Amino acid sequence: MKPYRTVGAASETEYVINRSRFIGRCFPVSDEQEALSILEGIRKQHWDATHNCFAYRLKSGAARYSDDGEPQGTAGLPMMEVLKKRDLYDLLVVSTRYFGGILLGAGGLVRAYTRSASDAIEASGLVLMEPCTTYSVLVPYPYRNAVWTVFDRFGTIEHADYGEAIACTFRCRTSDADAFLKALTERTEGRISAEATGEGAFGFPLTEDA
Repeated sequence: MKPYRTVGAASETEYVINRSRFIGRCFPVSDEQEALSILEGIRKQHWDATHNCFAYRLKSGAARYSDDGEPQGTAGLPMMEVLKKRDLYDLLVVSTRYFGGILLGAGGLVRAYTRSASDAIEASGLVLMEPCTTYSVLVPYPYRNAVWTVFDRFGTIEHADYGEAIACTFRCRTSDADAFLKALTERTEGRISAEATGEGAFGFPLTEDA
């Protein structure tokens, strides 16, 4: 798989303008069924809302948005544009509006729904999904510091079981796998090896302005 940008967790935000309340939510999703199931739950929870507008965009190519009764092009489309502008996939954004009695106009609606989606995405946290390899590493205590130095450079310890030796589950980017194994061998003079136990994708936090 190629790396792609998405969000790390579900979030909820709130924005009020001219007495209209916008509840923004963002969810990482894996397919359309999951996105539609979440959307159905929100509609049931907020059955009394004026609108439940949404947009989702998936790596599979599926993408959909809805104004849910707002003037055409003022809600779902601006939310989808936020996803496209940030190059995000595998996520759903929903903005629930409770009308406050004051009309916002087309431009005001576009700005409100754009902000609602953007705030929810920011609250979820952006991540870069990359291919990763998981390793099993058995570390005798005298080599702990040396091995941890390598771990700190190349990835994340998922689990460590402290027994007669430290049984570690370690994850790193697949693109860094050869460098990780070489560094581990060099730092331990070949006394410690790592056994690959699986592959998958993992989200690494994005820290740049996105």
